[in-house]
This record gives sequence, structure tokens and C-alpha cells, in this order.
Amino acid sequence: MTTILPTPPGLDIQGVIYSYRIRKETGDWVTVYVQNELSGGGGYIFRERDEWKPGSLDNTGINRVVPVIPGIPRDAWGRGSVDVQGPGSVEGASVRYQYRVDPCFDPQSSPSCPGYKAPMPNIYEPQYAAYDPLEHSRIAQFESRYSDDEGESEEDREAREEEENRDSRERLEKALAAADTTALFAQALALSAALSSVGPRVDSYYAVSIAGGVYPESVALVDTQLPDSKSGLRNNLAQQLLHEEMISMQYD
Repeated sequence: MTTILPTPPGLDIQGVIYSYRIRKETGDWVTVYVQNELSGGGGYIFRERDEWKPGSLDNTGINRVVPVIPGIPRDAWGRGSVDVQGPGSVEGASVRYQYRVDPCFDPQSSPSCPGYKAPMPNIYEPQYAAYDPLEHSRIAQFESRYSDDEGESEEDREAREEEENRDSRERLEKALAAADTTALFAQALALSAALSSVGPRVDSYYAVSIAGGVYPESVALVDTQLPDSKSGLRNNLAQQLLHEEMISMQYD
């Protein structure tokens, strides 16, 4: 039947139409079976019997339509045959099958089918590894440095803290000096812009009186024990490492 019936999914047999002519002697009894085996063995899925009793004429034709139980799948129909029992034979035998195809056998074949589910789009999920600046190798060295502080002596600790405080004061002095320079430069630019707005002058020089004397330092730093915050140092180092890596990427 695999070479007779089409192969779309959802196909089942609705009926069998057969015809033939009997060849026998008038006084003979002949039985004809039109049949299909059950696929895989175990009997017949369809079997129709015709009894040609004594008195029936030779070369008599028959044409029949036999409905079958609907819903039997195509794969259940095995090999078909016309079997003759008795002293006779058949001529011009023809067996045809009525079938239907359920278009909604697979609910996903059409949105109009019961049970259809709209397919979900395949959303691409990018694969990336998040960068954690705290996982940098320099951070590990930083942690190792401070973890070793627990075993240092009191004198070493005081010396280290004094060095750190001195470094902090130097950094603060440099920052304040840079701020003063920036303020003076901004004042000079403002004065130059004001003079330019007055109009062109033949003499671009101008006189000013500057009081002499000593200009004492206006910033006074009081020595104190202000150790750096470990969490602050950790965060600043992570940001500095990330900044350096971003700068180096411009030259790779």
C-alpha cells in the first residue's frame, strides 16, 4: 500500500470500491475475498466476501462500494489481494480506495486549526562576560599588601602610617597649587577679554601698581593621623586600572 496511497500526514481510508468478472461453471461454488492485511501481521484490517453459489452464471460482473470504519490511519493498511477459493477465477479485477486528508492533523499546519499555537520568535541572546575591576591582578596584590599588615610590628606600622600621611599631604599641596595656578590663569584670561572689548589701542601695554612685601602662605596644614580608607583606596585603584586599560586600547 505504500506505493498505492499518497503519503501526506493525516490520511485515512473512507471506503473500498472493487469490481471484477467471475469465471466458473454454473454448477460450481466459488468464494471470492477482496482483502487487506493488517500492517505488521495479525489478521486483516479489511475483508469482503462474495459467495458465487451453484446456478450463478459465468462471466457475471460485480461492482461494489464498501464503507470502512473512518479514522484508521494509512500506516495500518497492509498488502491487498483478491483471493479465489473454489473451482473458478476472476477477470478484470480492480480495487480502489477512497481516502481523505485531515488538514489539521498537525495543528501547527495552519493558524485556523484547533490547538494552533503561535510560534515564539527565536530571540538572540548575546554571550558576554562582565568585567569586574575588582578581579584585576593589581587588586589581588593590593589585598595581599594589606593582609600582610596584620603581622607587622608596632614600629613598622607607625613608620608606614607616617609615610602614607606624608604622601597624602604632598598630594594635597600639589592639588592646591594646581588650583591656584588655574584660578590665576582664569583671571588673566578674563582681564585680557575685558581689555579687548574696549577697542584697539596703539599702546598695548598698561601700568599697574603691585604692593610689595611678603605674601605669606594662606594654607595651613595641621599634622594629624588620618589613615587612608582601605575601601576608598581599593575603589580608586580599580578605577585607575580601568582608565589605564581604556587609554591603552586606543593604541592597540
